[in-house]
Amino acid sequence: MDVDTSAIVNSNADVVTAFEIFEHLLSPLTVLKSIKADKLVASIPMRLWFSPAYRSKTDKWDRHFHEFEDWQFDWLLEKAGWKIIDSKKWTNPTKKIGLRPIFRWFTPRYYIVYAEKIKE
Repeated sequence: MDVDTSAIVNSNADVVTAFEIFEHLLSPLTVLKSIKADKLVASIPMRLWFSPAYRSKTDKWDRHFHEFEDWQFDWLLEKAGWKIIDSKKWTNPTKKIGLRPIFRWFTPRYYIVYAEKIKE
């Protein structure tokens, strides 16, 4: 989608959903600006202060070029012409033992927004 936005530009969807997509894109701003729909529901995994950025050493497609904090994703959406109507953060606890699993009980891991395109 970074290089060829034709699928986005040619879509006639009323609502676009994007769950854990934008962190994989080189240019999420370009993609967000290309969306013609008036409504967007998008989620991201949040950057965690106690965990390094995600990267896969075996899969060349499964990599994060961006790791957002909630305010950074909000800024990106606003710059792309979206108004955030509602948002929510949630945790992702695990049943593993260790310091990071304990932090996951208290630290929000995911962020989701409902946004509407700002009319020009």
